[in-house]
Parts: sequence; C-alpha cells; structure tokens
Amino acid sequence: MGDQVKLSAGGADYDYAVLKGSVGPDVVDIRKLYAQTGMFTFDPGFTSTASCESALTYIDGDEGVLLHRGYPIGQLAENSSFMEVSYLLLNGELPSKDELEKFEFTISRHTMLHEQLRTFYTGFRRDAHPMSIMCGVVGALSAFYHDSTDISDPEHRTISSHRLIAKMPTIAAMAFKYAVGQPFLYPDNDLSYTGNFLRMTFGVPAEEYEVIPEVEKAMDRIFILHADHEQNASTSTVRLAGSSGANPFACIAAGIACLWGPAHGGANEAALNMLKEIGTPDKIPHYIERAKDKNDPFRLMGFGHRVYKNYDPRATVMQKTVREVFDALKVNDPLFETALRLEELALNDPYFIEKKLFPNVDFYSGIILSAIGFPTSMFTALFALARTVGWVAQWNEMISDPGQKIGRPRQLYTGPTQRDYVPLDKR
Repeated sequence: MGDQVKLSAGGADYDYAVLKGSVGPDVVDIRKLYAQTGMFTFDPGFTSTASCESALTYIDGDEGVLLHRGYPIGQLAENSSFMEVSYLLLNGELPSKDELEKFEFTISRHTMLHEQLRTFYTGFRRDAHPMSIMCGVVGALSAFYHDSTDISDPEHRTISSHRLIAKMPTIAAMAFKYAVGQPFLYPDNDLSYTGNFLRMTFGVPAEEYEVIPEVEKAMDRIFILHADHEQNASTSTVRLAGSSGANPFACIAAGIACLWGPAHGGANEAALNMLKEIGTPDKIPHYIERAKDKNDPFRLMGFGHRVYKNYDPRATVMQKTVREVFDALKVNDPLFETALRLEELALNDPYFIEKKLFPNVDFYSGIILSAIGFPTSMFTALFALARTVGWVAQWNEMISDPGQKIGRPRQLYTGPTQRDYVPLDKR
C-alpha cells in the first residue's frame, strides 16, 4: 500500500491515496470524497487542484523551470524550431530529420483556408479586434471540415490537429490584413511556418517580400515560448469544452475566447503600454515608488507571475532576442533602454526581491512584436496562434484518456434556502 492521507469527518476516518508524478508535488486522490463524506473541497481558481493527468508540460514556479516533454524551454528556444516543438508536444518525442520533414510538409499542405471563408471576413467591421475575428473564424471551421470532427477516430483527430496548427497563421494574418484594408495573401509553401506567416502579414502583392532571418528566428522563439504552459485558464477551457465531446474547432475557439482576457493573454500589451507611459529611464524611480504605493493604481506590468515565483525562464530568452531584433532592424527605441533599466532597478530593489516580482516573458515580447511592426491589437492573436499547438496537444491527450469524464466543478452554495413562490400582486 502506498502513502495515504487520513481525513477525519463526522466522527469517521477516511483514507485517500497519494499519487506520485514523475516530478513535482504529490497529489491526494479525492475522487471518492463526496461519495464517502458528502462533502466537496473548496478551491477557488483551482490553485490546489490537479484537474487532470498530463505528460506534456511541467512547471516548477519556485525554481523557474519549464519543461516540454522533459526538455528545458531554454534549450528548445535556442536550438529548436516551432515546428519541431510542435511535433514534440503532439507526439511525445523530438522528430528525426525525416519525421520533421514529413511533418513540415503535411502542415504546409493544410495552410490554405476554404475560399468561402474569405467572404466570411467581410461580415466583421473593419475595426473589429483580431481576437473577435479569430474566435468567429476558428469556430466556423467546423462548418467547412466535416471530415475531421469525429473525435472518436484517431485519424480524424490527427487531421483536425494538423489543420488547426496550419491554418492559424493564415487566419491571424488575414485578420491583420482585413483591419488595415490590404488584400489577403495566399500561403507560400516554399517558406517556413514562421516565414510564411510574416509574408502573409506584411507582404503585398505588388512587391516581393524578404524574410529577415533575425526576425524570423525571433518570431519562431516567441511561438516556442508560448506553445504550451500547463493547465492555465485557456488550456483548462479547451479541456473543459472538449470533455463534453465538442468538436476540436469549437474547443480551440473557446480557448481563444478565454485567452482574450487581459489577465491572461493581454499582459504583453499592458507591459508595452506601461513602458510607453514611463517614457524614459530617468522617470523610472518615480514609477517604482508609485508601484510600491498601495493607494496608487499604477502597477508594474510584466513583473511577477501566477506560477513563477522565480525568474521566468522564458524571459531570459526574450531579453537576448530583443537585442538581436533591434540590431537587425536598426531600431533605436528608448523603450528598450527603459525596459533594461527598469529590470535592473527592480531586481535590486528589496521590495521587489521580497515579493519575488521578477520580469516575465510578457515584459519583453511586447517590445519585440512592436519593433517588428505588429500593432498591440495583434499581440494576443499571436499568442493564440502559438498556443494552438499546446491546446491541440492537450485536447488530444484528454480525448485519448479512457478515464476522462465531462468536467463538472462543484460549488459552495450561499444563496437563499428553499422558499415558496409569491404571486406578483402579493409582492
């Protein structure tokens, strides 16, 4: 018999098994708690609840560790490509050269959108937020691809997974083009996944688009760093939607809708706006003092993380990438110097050290995306593009789990007890 946790309730004792993962905290198996005791656990935000078993991503927030299938995120971002990481998340192992080439070929052959979807875009206002367009278009994919919505068929799941990963850059680029009034560009299968996206976003029919290697690498890193992040809000949303048997396109649309929230996917936009508000390095001490003042609404955006209580391992990669992009594009942006100075002062300030408020990935990614030419309205759409592979991998893992049940959180009810209806004329 393994480790047990004993719970005493109502004069009786109950034993619950302790489950051990390959790494990380042990988990108390309370699946029989309600049946045995008539009680639920109370855990708002599910911060102490393991909602599933997963072999995809591991995070140790205290140590600043992020692993995809066991591989440190820093090693993947430095040495790998987004397509290689996508294959890893989907299949569990890094691909061989032949496996990667076959995977890249398959994805490149799914990048086109159904031609009728072009007209679907015209139903949106020109000033519609890209995320609202992506929610609508991704949800509509299920109306076009009936041949891959049988979630009980592994081949259908594979096809729909490839379609979602392949079409998301096209959908995002078309959302950008629609907003700025430029014609849509069809995918170019001779380019890489990331290079193709850059061309569809910034290229125009009258000119040949040149993919700048440093920018392509930076975008690939940003995609890798956002590919998956364990059971966050949007991933949990995808899993919850998928637990009902909903088709994969609907599940990913649900994830996009959740990601749209400013507390989740909008942090890099908020961090960039904060740097713009600060302006120049000489004003940083003033804003740091404001951040310490509980009565001041100003907050340092891009610092601290719900999970990481140490330096975000993704931020280390981003800091290096910022310099590479700025050098390649010959950008002389005071925002970068302000960001570096702010980081330096905050990391040496006892207040921030005590509260473990370290820069996170959003602190730098917004600066990079802005330098490349993306408006802030596109930041979350790019996050959704990258996170799609993680959502799809998590969805596949959940559907393949024979023990998976439809999600049904419980509650602590604090409303009125039962009472009788009072006719309208008696109220």
